[in-house]
Amino acid sequence: MSGGTTGKTGGRTPPSRDGADPSARRREQRGWYFYDFACSVYSTSVLTVFLGPYLTSVAEAASDGDGFVHPFGIPVRAGSLFAYSVSLSVIVAIVLMPVAGAAADRTGRKKPLLAAAAYTGAAATAGMFFLDGERYLLGAFLLIVANASLSVSMVLYNAFLPQIAQADERDAVSSRGWAFGYTSGAFVLVLNLVLYTGHDGFGLSETEAVRICLASAGLWWGAFTLVPLRRLRDRRVARSGEGAVGSGWKQLRDTLRDMRRRPLTLSFLLAYLVYNDGVQTVISQASVYGSKELGLDQTTLITAVLLVQVLAVAGALGMGRLARTHGAKRTILGSLAVWTAILAAAYFLPADTPVFFYVLAAAIGLVLGGSQALSRSLFSHLVPPGKEAEYFSAYEMSDRGLSWLGPLVFGLAYQLTGSYREAIVSLVVFFVVGAALLARVPLRAAVAAAGNPVPARI
Repeated sequence: MSGGTTGKTGGRTPPSRDGADPSARRREQRGWYFYDFACSVYSTSVLTVFLGPYLTSVAEAASDGDGFVHPFGIPVRAGSLFAYSVSLSVIVAIVLMPVAGAAADRTGRKKPLLAAAAYTGAAATAGMFFLDGERYLLGAFLLIVANASLSVSMVLYNAFLPQIAQADERDAVSSRGWAFGYTSGAFVLVLNLVLYTGHDGFGLSETEAVRICLASAGLWWGAFTLVPLRRLRDRRVARSGEGAVGSGWKQLRDTLRDMRRRPLTLSFLLAYLVYNDGVQTVISQASVYGSKELGLDQTTLITAVLLVQVLAVAGALGMGRLARTHGAKRTILGSLAVWTAILAAAYFLPADTPVFFYVLAAAIGLVLGGSQALSRSLFSHLVPPGKEAEYFSAYEMSDRGLSWLGPLVFGLAYQLTGSYREAIVSLVVFFVVGAALLARVPLRAAVAAAGNPVPARI
């Protein structure tokens, strides 16, 4: 789900000043939900399930006798290519996101920019149908374009929320968007499962079935993007003479400068960025690990991801209840201990044993949604009143800005050792360091320093 890893929560933006009547506003909201419905299929079917193992196989087919490919003369282990490509796509995205956001703010023309980003990503995803043989460079290029385009489109998509929802309805509107995304992701994965497992009956080879699953995500993305583009509307804004590039980076720079006056808020943000990078990397690389190291088939991987999606909802609710009893900080620290145990168990997981992989998938699902939801909730207490939009904008930008590091560590670990087990266990450092940083943050003092009332439990 875009991510797994990109949220749309209430409280991030200032109250709506749009004068649209309630029926018009609800019409826009219904259209807005459908962009999550459109693009979440890429995150689940492409990024999480199919592309990692498939692109790795294509790279292995093109590799030399030592298992290396040589893009632009650089020796790269075939098994590291996917992780490196994800990392590079994030770097491209963080360069483009402030430019797109500033252009939208400066011109008020969010829809054309959203359309450009969405259809660039959808076209790149549909183009994955042509990823066969030894075309690993094509696959890496399409992944970088699609992933960066998704990130840019989500910045523009989220920017509509304060315009289409009043402050008291934003939580509900945001939650429905999440629900639409989970629904489409699970539905298309079921269709993928039917096509993949029955590919012989459809007269397709296994490779052809995978390529159709990849390309169909792009077609789905493009088709359902038409709904928000028809229903959302741009608002006029006062034009600014400052360029998009300068204003985008200037706003982010000013916000970070303001954060320096609140070191406890920055301390929590650093802790979150470290452990969340571990979360995102586990999700993006799990299918490669399951396929290449554990020898699991695509059917097992698909059903495991479905299990994660279903249990993530239950896990978020359950961890929310735990937080009311034990406090959010302790609950998150507990979830990070579980993440560490998951990686340790994955290291020792025997090959060709789907049942153990399902157990790990269930454990991931139970801590995935809760650890991220509670982290967002905690951060909201550390935001000074009246600065919600800029602080959460920096939160999202910084989140994406560090999320290249985990895939890079995973790729380097495999590059140096040739072992996916060593690569997956290398990610433990993100959870251990993140937990240590979080444990040191005096949250009550941090909330008070931000000028907010301190909750009874936090």
